[in-house]
Amino acid sequence: MTPENPMAWVTLKDLVAVAPMASLFALSMIPLLLKVFMGNREPNPFTVLVYNFIGLMVGAGLTAALFGVTYSTKATAFSNALVVDGISVWMSYLVYFATAVALMLSYDHVATRGKQFTEFCFLTISAAIGMLILIMANDLIVTFIGIETMSLSLYILVAMSKEQVLSKEASFKYFVLGSFASAIFLYGISLMYGTSGTTYFPQLAEALPKLIETNRVFVAGLGLLILGFAFKVSIFPLHAWTPDVYQGAATPVTALMSTAVKAATFVAFLRLFAVEGLSVSTPLYYLLMWLAVLTMTVGNVAAIMQNNFKRVLAYSSVAHSGYALIGLIAAGFGSNYEGAATSLLFYMFSYSIMTLGSFAVVALFEKHANTSLEVNDLRGAARKYPVLGLSLTILMLSLAGIPPTLGFFGKLFIFSAAIEQDMYWLVFWGVINSAISVYYYLRPIVVMYMSEEEGSEVMASHLFTRGAIVVSAIAIVILGILSSPILRIVQKSVLDMI
Repeated sequence: MTPENPMAWVTLKDLVAVAPMASLFALSMIPLLLKVFMGNREPNPFTVLVYNFIGLMVGAGLTAALFGVTYSTKATAFSNALVVDGISVWMSYLVYFATAVALMLSYDHVATRGKQFTEFCFLTISAAIGMLILIMANDLIVTFIGIETMSLSLYILVAMSKEQVLSKEASFKYFVLGSFASAIFLYGISLMYGTSGTTYFPQLAEALPKLIETNRVFVAGLGLLILGFAFKVSIFPLHAWTPDVYQGAATPVTALMSTAVKAATFVAFLRLFAVEGLSVSTPLYYLLMWLAVLTMTVGNVAAIMQNNFKRVLAYSSVAHSGYALIGLIAAGFGSNYEGAATSLLFYMFSYSIMTLGSFAVVALFEKHANTSLEVNDLRGAARKYPVLGLSLTILMLSLAGIPPTLGFFGKLFIFSAAIEQDMYWLVFWGVINSAISVYYYLRPIVVMYMSEEEGSEVMASHLFTRGAIVVSAIAIVILGILSSPILRIVQKSVLDMI
């Protein structure tokens, strides 16, 4: 895979492929340089936000112009280490969107807006660049680089909150456990490389059918690789860090971690499962099925017992990782990879919109860095803030999978992809867990509408946060109605660029 001419390592095609990431990085550096030239004096927060938004818009615009949905040929760059296909294009849009929402919430939020807002925004963009590398990676080493670029930025972002106890504990816990997961992941890569002689996904596809049945070292490496991915997306039993880190991090950071980070990691996971021959391993198939069932069940049951709203959403995120894992299994062990992959992409889009809106509601109730929103703090909120109450109701119903919301169709497409591959047992547990989740998703709605007592007051201003809540609620309804045409558009681009 190494070019004969070293001077040809970086070509114009390579630079074009990374142009969105380069523009995003360059524009995010401008506020940081302004702060340096101003003697470390913090620029106007709105100016900082504008520069970063311009970077996101330029990045999204370049992605659309260079590799948009009408682009019908898969492209590779840097000696095939990066790949631009339908999956990476659509998930890039999701990363841009989730990062933009996280920045808006950060501008409003008391725990993130302050003397280090410029650095906060730069690290957020750096994490997004890591996610973009991750979703385009066609090589295990590049996948690791993307994960570490994303993770190192997140470790610092979690610690940067003005809250002095939980955020520092969460950052330390996330860093230590994340370092272990990275070491496990890297060791898995070394074992796979030592036995197959390559880290590229296409070559692994050729070597895997034989090695997975005959070489135990290769199987051990594959297992360690899956463990590394499982930590990043909160798969049982590597989910224990999730509620503590989500609660301790500033809410805008939590919103980014629970959406874009999870989606980007699932895409990298999906690329591993696109390797033909993986389906020959029956033990791996049953292991992943049990992990999906346990992840859904543990996440939903634990969420029922929580009173802190962020921890409810954290365990909800764990459960949704279990649902997404169903789509991943259908893609890796079924006969219709493209269809299952499309359903997983659609599910991550729907989940991200619902979750971003839900964490925006949490942010609106947090008046200072040490505020902790309990479910009972929502008492009477629907009477005092009818638009907020209606929006949160839509968000919760969609997370529960109630028709005709977007969340219902996300689960429907995931379950349909599994049924198509005769994975009825998985779908049965998915439906059972969806029914269990209705209890804790309806609880905030009941508290808002049925309680006579008064709960907490929301922040008076915070226009960006309010806008994110309302727009996400409207999008859930509209996109739910238009879900089938949208799925067909995504599927066409994935098929054209597969």
